[in-house]
Amino acid sequence: MAKGISSVAMVEELGRSGMLGFFGAAGLPFSAVETAVDLLTGAGFPCGFNLIHSPQEPDLEKALTGLYIRKGVRLVEASAFLALTLNLVRYRTHGIHRLPDGTIVVPNRIIAKVSREELAEKFFSPPPEKLLQELVAEGAITVEQAELAGQIPLAQDITAEADSGGHTDNRPALALFPTIQSVALRMQSKYGYAVRLRAGLGGGIATPAAAAAAFAMGAAYIMTGSVNQACIESGTSDVVRQMLAETRQADVCMAPAADMFEMGITVQVMKRGTMFPMRAAKLYELYRAHDSLNDIPAAERDKLEKTFFQASLNDIWQNTRSFFLERDPRQVERAERDPKHLMALVFRWYLGQAAHWAKDGDSSRKIDYQVWCGPAMGAFNEWAKGSFLEAPARRTVSTVAMNILFGAAVLTRANILRYQGILLPAETTHAKPLEYTQIKEYLS
Repeated sequence: MAKGISSVAMVEELGRSGMLGFFGAAGLPFSAVETAVDLLTGAGFPCGFNLIHSPQEPDLEKALTGLYIRKGVRLVEASAFLALTLNLVRYRTHGIHRLPDGTIVVPNRIIAKVSREELAEKFFSPPPEKLLQELVAEGAITVEQAELAGQIPLAQDITAEADSGGHTDNRPALALFPTIQSVALRMQSKYGYAVRLRAGLGGGIATPAAAAAAFAMGAAYIMTGSVNQACIESGTSDVVRQMLAETRQADVCMAPAADMFEMGITVQVMKRGTMFPMRAAKLYELYRAHDSLNDIPAAERDKLEKTFFQASLNDIWQNTRSFFLERDPRQVERAERDPKHLMALVFRWYLGQAAHWAKDGDSSRKIDYQVWCGPAMGAFNEWAKGSFLEAPARRTVSTVAMNILFGAAVLTRANILRYQGILLPAETTHAKPLEYTQIKEYLS
């Protein structure tokens, strides 16, 4: 999860337990991502890094792509992409070559998270010829490499992203996964790749039963998100972990996204214990209704300054202006020409800070916490109730993950017996949480 919530510690814990974690690079300063890359690459365990689509900050997306290439990062998770970009193709095709026996070697891999079949088609297809030729013209790849790239999928693996925390289309897993799996089979047949296209499933998976269902549908792998944030290795605050431990399935809703605010894109967040979803929605309503901050009625503006921002909007703009002068000066130039864009940047200040207040555990702004969360969190809490995993301090990411996997295996075996008419005790359908050492004993 973004802003380092999927932390270095989390990625390391998963990797050393034989699982794959992705560092949550989205929303972090470039220097913070570079530090994480230096800590994790070459450490002897599997890991990857997130690359989120940044339509408002294309230079940052390009810079991160360059960092991953320069530092030898071999696996990225592409998320929230609305279309394929030159940066994705640049990363995927870097270093592509053919061995003497004819085998095409592609050092860099992409796992894409998608919720739409038309986007899955694009990721499962070879990189677009137009973008390949652009890279050739730039000197980033050779003509021969462009020809080789036409024989590989942009992504061999796609995670079908169902109803989840953060950026999500709220797709139901039971409808989404078979669709993406069907696209994989169709594109495999169309292009005749030497590698097998695979579809995994994420979103809504936080219990053994959900994992067993995913594997029963044919998922090559599963991905968890919301439940990881509640673990002690996550890069969030203890107060947020406690809030997550109290979350029920209905305690989530959609709210405007900071990074794609002007486009009307939303993210799924926790609504219990915070006013953020309602306040964020109000800001988007004001943005749609007015052309500038000066057009907002005085009473509305006064309310914003006293409750939402706790500062004058002019002061917020000055802080925002200073931030973008360092990060992306073009945003300031545009805002000083376009009052509506200036208003958007000011409103995005609140949306962005709300995530930081939660991550940092700022008690004075708890009512404004933005906590990305899907309904899977409520399912996990119900499953863990009465066990050692009910306490946030006992939730390590490896213990949670192993319980989900081990429990899924137990339920799958129980279901095989049930299908044969064997009556089993009711508790066999629950797969109670076990300590990590207990699971290891069972597996040894």
